[in-house]
Amino acid sequence: MKIKKQLYLLLIIFSAFAVRSQSSVEVHAVIDSSTIRIGAQTKLDIYLKYNSAEHKNLDVFWPIIEDTLKKGLEVVSVSPIDTTIPDKTKPHIIQQHQQLVVTSFDSGAYYIPPFKFIINKDTANPLLTEPLHLIVNTVVTDTSLAKVKDIKAPFDEPFDWKWYLSYAYYGIAILVGLCLLIWLIRKLMKKKPVEVIIEQPKIPAHVTALASLEKIKTDAIWKENKIKEYYSEITDAVRLYIEERFNINALELTSDEIIRIFKTQVVDNDSKAKLTQILSLSDFVKFAKQIPIEAEHTLTLNNAFDFVKGTMREEVQQAEDKTSNHQQETKE
Repeated sequence: MKIKKQLYLLLIIFSAFAVRSQSSVEVHAVIDSSTIRIGAQTKLDIYLKYNSAEHKNLDVFWPIIEDTLKKGLEVVSVSPIDTTIPDKTKPHIIQQHQQLVVTSFDSGAYYIPPFKFIINKDTANPLLTEPLHLIVNTVVTDTSLAKVKDIKAPFDEPFDWKWYLSYAYYGIAILVGLCLLIWLIRKLMKKKPVEVIIEQPKIPAHVTALASLEKIKTDAIWKENKIKEYYSEITDAVRLYIEERFNINALELTSDEIIRIFKTQVVDNDSKAKLTQILSLSDFVKFAKQIPIEAEHTLTLNNAFDFVKGTMREEVQQAEDKTSNHQQETKE
């Protein structure tokens, strides 16, 4: 029995000591304004005060602040926990402080429950702050100010022609641009007059050839010892005549090729023989540098005249036939 009494006494002493230790730590919550207008903000301060001489290694677990204290009551900001000495004469008294800024967008009365502090991991005996109340009011409207007023008369603004000047410039520029566009389109779409090309009557091949041979005969450059040039002029005149008369590319062919082609042409044998003499002797003069006698100069030129006159009869007949056909079609 005596041992039990001693145990009860120790328990009472320990409990008293724990209460004294716990009571030397104070927590408080203070709200700056308990009534605000909807959407306005107010400050909420949380304090922790303790004696550092008694609690040298105090372990404090502050309450965790969420985005909302409760439904409809929002936390705008949370400050860091600061530590101060409120009374310089009592340096052992330490105060810690944290400030919240809260607001609400729903009117009504809000109950803010106490904030819980855990001291030295003693979850069985937490310290609680005072509970708080906050009233959120709607915006008060004064119905007496709502009076029906007449509609104001239209505002008479003086006419300023300068205000329209820029629009006039734009209008003129657009009008000029449209005119230029229409003019350009009409010019491009305008049909050009059909150019009438009057075909000049083609000079017959034998006329050109005979005129060239007459000039060669008059110049007689063989007398100036220009033998090679003399025979070249004769063969050029004959080759050009053959090209225009028989549609043979005689200017690009060799003499042997021309002679071989004329074997199949409807030309008399005398004309073929004279053409062979002209081309063969000219090749000897140009390539073998042979110098014919004076009689061969005259003979070669005369053979050229005879070849053109001997083969031009068919061409003249064809021209006459075309003329008669054209006159007949005109009459019809």
